Amino acid sequence: WEFEAPTEALAASAVLVVLVLEGVRRCGGWPLLAGAALFGSYPLYAAYMPGFLWGTDYDLAGTIRIHAMGVESIIGIPMQVVANLVIGFVVFGSALTITGGGEFFMKLATALMGRSRGGPAKVAVVSSALMGSLSGSVISNVLTTGAITIPVMKRTGYPAHYAAAVEACASTGGTLMPPVMGAVAFIMASFLGVPYAEVMIAAFLPALLFYVALLMQVDGYAARKGLKGLAPEEIPSVLQTLKEGWSYLLCLGALIYMLLFMRMEAYAPWYATAVLLVLSMFRKQHRMNWARVQELLMDLGRNVGNLVAVLAGIGLVVGGLSYTGVAGAFSRELLLYAGDSVALMLIAGAVTSFVLGMGMTVSACYIFLSVLLAPALVQAGLNPLGAHLFILYWGMMSYVTPPVSLAAITAAGVAGADNTRTGLFAMRLGSVLFILPFLFVLNPSLILQGSVGWILLSATSALLAIWLFASALEGWLYRVGILGWPSRAVLLAAGATLIYPDPLTDVIGLAAIGSV
Repeated sequence: WEFEAPTEALAASAVLVVLVLEGVRRCGGWPLLAGAALFGSYPLYAAYMPGFLWGTDYDLAGTIRIHAMGVESIIGIPMQVVANLVIGFVVFGSALTITGGGEFFMKLATALMGRSRGGPAKVAVVSSALMGSLSGSVISNVLTTGAITIPVMKRTGYPAHYAAAVEACASTGGTLMPPVMGAVAFIMASFLGVPYAEVMIAAFLPALLFYVALLMQVDGYAARKGLKGLAPEEIPSVLQTLKEGWSYLLCLGALIYMLLFMRMEAYAPWYATAVLLVLSMFRKQHRMNWARVQELLMDLGRNVGNLVAVLAGIGLVVGGLSYTGVAGAFSRELLLYAGDSVALMLIAGAVTSFVLGMGMTVSACYIFLSVLLAPALVQAGLNPLGAHLFILYWGMMSYVTPPVSLAAITAAGVAGADNTRTGLFAMRLGSVLFILPFLFVLNPSLILQGSVGWILLSATSALLAIWLFASALEGWLYRVGILGWPSRAVLLAAGATLIYPDPLTDVIGLAAIGSV
């Protein structure tokens, strides 16, 4: 029926395509609808396009058939992955929230980080990382954890725009942090044909480096401004917190064990959810009564509906480009223009990913670029997993970078801060995101591929470099204190030499540190 179908099937297919477009409008907004309509209708006019944009054309009936009944459009790999794998993790994330997991992670982060200088900002970073890694939703992370952390940061001396910027960056990084990473990790594993555990392991070190950089920056800011931690009476006991919330850690540990060692990607979240719901029945304050069951079902309906609608819309985009043959032509053209310059190709890929990320969700942007851009990067000799992570990182950059900066604008609304100023500070706090993708795509040891010795050298030099970058950006260095601009420039240069894992550049970078 993809090529020839009865009239009834064609009519039903047309209704499906219209409903998909309406779902995209409701869940993804007008920009995503415009993209889905433009590229989804591409087969109608592909034969009239110039150069590499030319492709195989279809009539209206043929276009409807390939979208509704073809295997590379609405019901393509992304939708198959959602049906087989992702919905289970959406259920687990919703169950975790409804049963009080968000409160526990917030309380745990406060117990661990609240006493240190700038404690509220560090609590925001840690709690948003924990919740974001499980939910994978940037905006919901800002609205849930940020509603608690931003007022506390403001109360302890952080300006509103800085508090909002910290929460925006911390929530955005949750889409990069294993074990769940939203829907993207599973889709990436399917595109690459590798186990999900391999993607999860590769993504761990870059995400950890990002959060370490964020913690160092908020610590440096607190030290320079003389900001203190929370009052002792506001900090819960670590042991008491763990005693109350051990069930969440048990479920999380069981989930990671089933993913990494038992390779049960499809069943792990369902088993973890079952354990979580059973354990919650033994705790009166989070027991699943009828009201909580209704809340869970409503939350699941929203999350799954949004996910399916957006992925169906991006399926129209992918289908339009795949069936006309333009997707492969785009990769060939990019290789031709870049020639032998890998740097030029990476810069072009970064700009393309960033621009497309402005109007799409992280999952939608990744899927689109994995079809158009990733093949060219892989054919240029780059590590396949590194190339796909490169696209993911640059695609989600627009969440914290003006003019779009959705995460920053959402956090600014919670904090009552100026949108533009919050976006600029979020871009500065998340500046390591501009560097990390180039590092791990050129140096696979940062995605834990290669010998143990080389991985340790790469991780150590990257950690030192991030420390220097954070110190330079915030103007404060441990055991030195407040820095002037000349010293900050030296630290930036030292970080640039240390960030590449080579003994010679490491020696130069360490010598530069000594001069400060």
